[in-house]
Amino acid sequence: MGADREGGARRRPVRAAAYAVCGVVLLAGCASMPDNGDLRDVESTPRQDTQVRVFAMPPQQDASSTEIVQGFLEALTSDDPHFDTARKYLTTAAAKTWRAESQATVLANGPSIQTTGRPTDQDDANSITYMLQGSRVATVDAEQAYSPSDGAYRKTVHLTKDGKSRQWRIDSLPQGVVMGKSDFQRNYTSVNKYYFASDTSTEGTGQPVAVADPVFLRSRVDPTTQLVRALLNGPTTWLGPVVRSSFPTGTELKKGVSGLTPDDQNQLTVPLNVKASRIGAAKCTEMATQLLFTLRNLTPTVDSVALRAVNGAHMCDVNEEQAANTAWRASDKRPEYLYLLDSKHRLVRMATDGTVTSPVAVPGPFGAGTRPLGSVAVARDERTAAGVTGDGRSLYVTSLTSDGSLGAAVLTSHGATAADRLTAPSWDARGDLWVADRDPGKPRLYMLAQGVGQPLAVQVPELNGRIQDVRVAADGARIALVVEKDGKQSLLVGRIERTKSDDQQEVSVLELRSATPGSEEVTAMSWAGDSRLVVVGREQGGVQQTRYVQVDGSTPDGPAPAALTGVLAIAASEDDRVPLVADSQDDGIVRLPSGDQWQKVVKDGSAPVYPG
Repeated sequence: MGADREGGARRRPVRAAAYAVCGVVLLAGCASMPDNGDLRDVESTPRQDTQVRVFAMPPQQDASSTEIVQGFLEALTSDDPHFDTARKYLTTAAAKTWRAESQATVLANGPSIQTTGRPTDQDDANSITYMLQGSRVATVDAEQAYSPSDGAYRKTVHLTKDGKSRQWRIDSLPQGVVMGKSDFQRNYTSVNKYYFASDTSTEGTGQPVAVADPVFLRSRVDPTTQLVRALLNGPTTWLGPVVRSSFPTGTELKKGVSGLTPDDQNQLTVPLNVKASRIGAAKCTEMATQLLFTLRNLTPTVDSVALRAVNGAHMCDVNEEQAANTAWRASDKRPEYLYLLDSKHRLVRMATDGTVTSPVAVPGPFGAGTRPLGSVAVARDERTAAGVTGDGRSLYVTSLTSDGSLGAAVLTSHGATAADRLTAPSWDARGDLWVADRDPGKPRLYMLAQGVGQPLAVQVPELNGRIQDVRVAADGARIALVVEKDGKQSLLVGRIERTKSDDQQEVSVLELRSATPGSEEVTAMSWAGDSRLVVVGREQGGVQQTRYVQVDGSTPDGPAPAALTGVLAIAASEDDRVPLVADSQDDGIVRLPSGDQWQKVVKDGSAPVYPG
């Protein structure tokens, strides 16, 4: 699943089941399972025809207790909007208290089912308890936020036989749903909601900055309406402290609205409740922009969004061009150049449109080679660059629009070796510059406001290890860090919080979470979408590979980049129309056009980067 995906393409795998009529598949609990306590896996169904929808079968008359449990688990993986069929496997009381939407637990395979082997205090001839077991992969919470998970899953399901009908039904069960990974991939899709960074605007334009908040939706259960409701409900808990929504508190869809679809002009009309009725034109435009950014991530054919008041009155509408003029979003900003260091460690660039096939030196001291560089970062407006010297000791900031002297270093490391000194720098859309000092005696993450002035030490209270690489998200609300601990290098994503105390700015990176669970070594990474990164690394016992990951630790839809050996660095843009670029130990600077193989660009070069 992936909220960032090229061209909006989606794979929608669907399970095979009992029989299909007019593209609808019905599920019946058909796996055998004896009552003697033997373990049997409930197999996740393989992916098949993408056009087939899946509906569950209700319990059969006189079904055994094992068939009831099996049928219930099958029903959880269907496209039943409100799990009404699954509730038919429960007693009336259990059906009223079971909250299917409270959580989805994802297992490596479908849950195994086992009788407990001995009766509980409440078990008798008319009741029985089963154990659901498996290896956890992830959970999706009530906010629809994904979190990687591991360890054993063990939950009990208790059944009772109705005194009148003599039919088995489940009367006690865990809240939420549980399914294998392949069923989860068929049932759910990852989509970005969009909010605005709190108290943040882009350097120069002053536009609010859009921040992606990925969530998982049931992909065949009115996903457009689901997504609009999710956006109106507000950001997830993890992102909430650093973003704002333009929708007034309490804004919801007009009562009874469902089945939202674009009209024949590709405009989606969204009717809202009374909470949104007293807003100004500017606020309404921001609201519509949030919706358009969000909806185009799910349905790229939506060209515009119109908001309607509870009484049906027109509030405002926004098309793609108006949305781009209202808010700044990284994935909409195609960089003008790719930048790299030539064989003499000077900064050179190539146009991303392919009109220039040989790199040329940038204007200013970095292009002139005043100081040999080891790594660089170019500001989002491509007017300023930051560079770390080849020995890793000094950080310089200079103009890319005019010649002039380099000036003094803005930050110096006192580490003993280059590996113990400064990392490559990174810019956000605010114009702030980020870099880490790897000096074992004083390891720090620094931020330089607007790339000048006194470096500010950033607090990272949960950091357990030493930062080896830094890439700040364009939105300035999130940051990706490669952190080394006990010989392992992990990719962590944290939330950036800015506060003021006695006129002094304080910056912290909080709630670090892994974006690459299971990885043993991450050697290079870059942002490759509003909520996606491209990562070079290896899992324990594996070989180096390049793959995409989501900031929440999930795996995006679509294939991984073509294999490439000896990758030293990787560069990507949030705009996925721009090809990946890598520094290969064997082939030099190479790029990967969409759907193609790696192509050589420059034999003698290093440290490729796009702006950011």
